[in-house]
Amino acid sequence: MPSPDSAPEPAPASRRSKITPERAQELYAAVLELLRESGYESLTMEGVASRTRCGKSTLYRQWGSKPELVVAALRGTRRMRLPNIDTGTLAGDLLAAARAIGEASGRDTPLMHALSHAALQSPELLSALREALIMPEIAAIDSMVRRGQERGEIAADLPAAEFVAAQLLGVMRARPLLEGRYADAAYLTRFVEKAILPGLGLAAGTPQS
Repeated sequence: MPSPDSAPEPAPASRRSKITPERAQELYAAVLELLRESGYESLTMEGVASRTRCGKSTLYRQWGSKPELVVAALRGTRRMRLPNIDTGTLAGDLLAAARAIGEASGRDTPLMHALSHAALQSPELLSALREALIMPEIAAIDSMVRRGQERGEIAADLPAAEFVAAQLLGVMRARPLLEGRYADAAYLTRFVEKAILPGLGLAAGTPQS
């Protein structure tokens, strides 16, 4: 017998809805909050309907199923966590990025953990997760590294340069598993100072060339 979250209720052929963009954002925020609290497997359309005081039939009519709703929530709440960071030096940029990522780690890390297993089973969910939480940060950090290369702070062919984003974002996810604590701003700042900058031949506070 299909579960209520895998088989939508009967609905009109058209999914046109009167849900406003503002209301959609409220629903998306509730979906992400429930994911952080209980994980993907425990998320239900009934739970979202109860949390948001929205009819379950409305959710099914608009999104069809739990996976579709989660994908919409991820894509509909995409934001740039590292906006306009350009301090004039690569060291300064990476330290500013560490602070920004660390300040958001308490929200984003539980969401990543909640969705990781399910995303491996669903290409669409994995794509949405990467689009919403991973690729924007990788692109921003890679841009910082390229600017540093263009300014001559590091060599254009420095082998360590390609691993900066993987180091910074990877340790954010790994620390809760290794130490039971989020990689907050203070921890990530130390990580950049002690692990990433030395590998690039830089030091915190390196003056602009």
